[in-house]
Amino acid sequence: MERNELERLLGDVAKGAVSPEQALLVLRQQPIKELGYANIDTHRAVRTGVGEVVFGEPKTSGQILGIVRAMLESGQEHILITRLSAEKAEALGGIDGFRYYPEARAGIVGGIREPGGVGKIVVATGGTGDMPVAEEAALTAEFLGNEVVRIYDVGVAGLHRLLSHLDEIMEASVVIAVAGMEGALASVIGGLIDRPVIAVPTSVGYGASFGGLSALLSMLNSCASGVSVVNIDNGFGAGFQASLINHIGGQK
Repeated sequence: MERNELERLLGDVAKGAVSPEQALLVLRQQPIKELGYANIDTHRAVRTGVGEVVFGEPKTSGQILGIVRAMLESGQEHILITRLSAEKAEALGGIDGFRYYPEARAGIVGGIREPGGVGKIVVATGGTGDMPVAEEAALTAEFLGNEVVRIYDVGVAGLHRLLSHLDEIMEASVVIAVAGMEGALASVIGGLIDRPVIAVPTSVGYGASFGGLSALLSMLNSCASGVSVVNIDNGFGAGFQASLINHIGGQK
């Protein structure tokens, strides 16, 4: 049950269309659906406003398909599957409303919500190689009901590229800065605007970048105020956090 469904149920109780006993029966439904290989949290949307998200990378095609079907049967209307390969996505082809986004390596069932945030989320990358992580962040934010502006390949090796988009960056309610190598993009953006910046280090870079560790440490040690950092390549985490920020004080 999603939050809007819970609100409708409580409204029906208030109007007398549903008895308190009937409502209690609905709310007493098992909050966890056991599949043997997974326990589906069917009440997460009621608690947090967003239903459970499926992390597809370590799961088999059959497991993902079973989880998605269980979610749909439990009333979850919108489902996001992250780190989903094209091969595994084929197994979901028979699910109504499923669409695969290869650039983000993600799939969505039920479509993308209409934007309801208080402003726009800007997703900026240092280089073209950072785009897969950036697309995961952008698609996550869109899935959660946000307007997203993408600004790619504007790293510090050519600072004029970033400055040409300064108006868009300054108008955002939150900026996601995605960068590998030395990860300097987040500090530069953080020093230019008065909005929160979520830094995402990527594993893009030469040997001494240590698979994104160099960018992670640079971002953690940023001298720019207002910069927070998620884990290496964690576009989903950045998109989710940006959505929370963008919905503060606005439409739920």
